[in-house]
Amino acid sequence: MTDIGIIAVGGYNEMGRNMTAIRVGEDIIILDMGLRLDRVQIHEDVEINKMHSLELIEMGAIPDDTIMKEINGTVRAIVCTHGHLDHIGAIPKLAHRYAAPIISTPYTTSLIKQQIESEVKFGVKNKIVTLNAGGIYQVTEDISIEFIRAQHSIIDCVFAVIHTPDGAILYACDYKLDRMPTMGEQPDFDRLKSLGEEGVLAMITESTNSGVPGKTPSERIAHDLVRDVLLGTEESDVGMIVTTFASHIARINSIIKFAAEMGRTPVLIGRAMDNYVLTAKKLGYIELPDNIEVYGARKDVDKALKKIVNKGKDKYLPIVTGHQGEPGAILPRIANGETPYTIESGDKVIFSANVIPSPMTEGNRYSLETKLKMRGARLFTDVHVSGHACKEDHWELLRIINPEHVIPAHGTINMHSSYIEMAEDAGYVLGNTLHLLRNGEELYIEE
Repeated sequence: MTDIGIIAVGGYNEMGRNMTAIRVGEDIIILDMGLRLDRVQIHEDVEINKMHSLELIEMGAIPDDTIMKEINGTVRAIVCTHGHLDHIGAIPKLAHRYAAPIISTPYTTSLIKQQIESEVKFGVKNKIVTLNAGGIYQVTEDISIEFIRAQHSIIDCVFAVIHTPDGAILYACDYKLDRMPTMGEQPDFDRLKSLGEEGVLAMITESTNSGVPGKTPSERIAHDLVRDVLLGTEESDVGMIVTTFASHIARINSIIKFAAEMGRTPVLIGRAMDNYVLTAKKLGYIELPDNIEVYGARKDVDKALKKIVNKGKDKYLPIVTGHQGEPGAILPRIANGETPYTIESGDKVIFSANVIPSPMTEGNRYSLETKLKMRGARLFTDVHVSGHACKEDHWELLRIINPEHVIPAHGTINMHSSYIEMAEDAGYVLGNTLHLLRNGEELYIEE
């Protein structure tokens, strides 16, 4: 058997800065290269694109890939499963160290290219390869990468399979088993089942919501929740603001449709809204109505907010960034009174997003909600369903794939321990077929 190692580079001690390396003999495949946003937000006025990778490693903002120097082998490919920054945000800082192509789906590829273009410190010259869900890319004579369609809170998300001479390794980091998505198709259950039947040597899987009982509700449920809040009220003439993840194209698509039902003009506000949504439109993932307005630059944003106030808040539905209370984002600026849009008693603010579970974001969000309430806003929080698998989804995927070894990733040790308890219920044995890894460790898989 070939010597196989799984190296936990980042994302095994925390939420964010995800990076895993799979060593097959002396060939290495890197999976994801992400950022940890809360470590960046602690420092005011940090411009990541101008910072050196070693500074960011010291801050804990990107994976400490200096451990890769100790691994005997050559990196053959960098594979990214989807376009969230905790999976692609470190590419501008780290990818140039490896003479390897970056492989990702079309939407993810576009976002990676934008990241690279905005980088100031390093020149990333890696070849970028676009691979559709269902596609296979031959990396070496013995190793290939397969993408299997998945669902998550961003479009074009996939499971990645590394096919080796000794069996397949499945990387399932960030997914939900949504059988009724509002955009795209359900996960490719047929292929997942056949993969499980072929035999899977190891599965590396996120553990984010592994301690949350039940299954994650479909995005269809979030669609109905948002519609109920926006249209299920007699107070329809007040100001309404919706905030959600700019990368959640399916959710934004729903909100834009509800604006039409309400007789309001949808207005996308914020650099990230401009970026993610217009990229999705350009690639044909979303159709936007003729009356939509999109503002990204600061000066355009303030003009737009002034126009909304002057012409009547009841005529517009602003969809804005800032639901985590991030300094400088649109909603915190509105709450601080730094824009022409003033919150009046009875105005509604709908949070179609959860609070990311970290002390930094929880503190920012608490501050944001308090300021909005002090100005008289009525808050609708958690009008949302998660993009991450809950406990019973994890159980289902484990049963479908039936891997010989399983490794929880993408989360804190509490999240890993919840996954471990669930996997033990399925018959896995910690330290034998079930493995707890910390950043910087390598697991040797021996048969």
